[in-house]
Amino acid sequence: MEYLIHLAILFAIYAILSLGLNLVVGYTGLLSVTHAAFYGVGAYTTAILLTRSGWNFFPALIIGMILSGIIALLIGLVLSKFKEDYYALASLGFNIIVYSILLNWQKLTRGPLGIPGISRPSIGSLSFSENWMFLLLALILLVIVYYLSRFLVRSSFGRVLKAIREDEGAIKIFGYNVNVYKLTIFVIGAMLAAVAGSLFATYITFIDPSTFTIDESIFVLAIIILGGLANLKGSIIGALILVLLPEALRFLGLPNDIAAQMRQVIYGVILILLMLFRPQGMMGEYKL
Repeated sequence: MEYLIHLAILFAIYAILSLGLNLVVGYTGLLSVTHAAFYGVGAYTTAILLTRSGWNFFPALIIGMILSGIIALLIGLVLSKFKEDYYALASLGFNIIVYSILLNWQKLTRGPLGIPGISRPSIGSLSFSENWMFLLLALILLVIVYYLSRFLVRSSFGRVLKAIREDEGAIKIFGYNVNVYKLTIFVIGAMLAAVAGSLFATYITFIDPSTFTIDESIFVLAIIILGGLANLKGSIIGALILVLLPEALRFLGLPNDIAAQMRQVIYGVILILLMLFRPQGMMGEYKL
């Protein structure tokens, strides 16, 4: 049972990550490959505030979201100068920069040694130290993020995002400041990633830079492509499948020395097949 709870917590974390990225990629058409950077900012902000300053989880979560939003605003201002493939390459570069900072700013982040001893969340006498209680917290935050995302995409703001995705030039003719909309959704996506990062840091109780690499950004991108671009339920289904898939692959009896590599190969084959036969994903409404 404990292992199933562990998988459910990971699912909730990746579902939150995927919802935030789908707002940027699926609904707005911005191919961002820097989501793991904001995931890491949220995780490290929470970890540092909890371990060094004795903060409670929830204020630390809010600070992590604000810091991720500020960084996303600065990065987004630069990314707004790029289009399409160049946008993706520039966002990838920012992920490398953030990873390098986490790795080399040892006085703050402890570099490759990571930050241990991160406490679990609590509210007064109510503690989320038990895994099943932590799962409850993660699911509550997932529901909040889902309904916030749904509100955004169903609002007039969301309709403008879809119009930018379909024809940016046309929406400019009607007087909309496209850059403001793209920057706003980029910041919102980063803040949601910080929520997932805060959860991850306090669940594992240890973080190091290796979790927040480009591979992680690509993995989250694979989740939303599999589940469906511009479909929130697709993000959740994609997270469920790709979190559970490694466990299903255990039954294939792959040798231990090649199991990890074969899983990556299988992920790649799945994505190639989707790009060939269903580029919008399982439930998607948009294709890259």
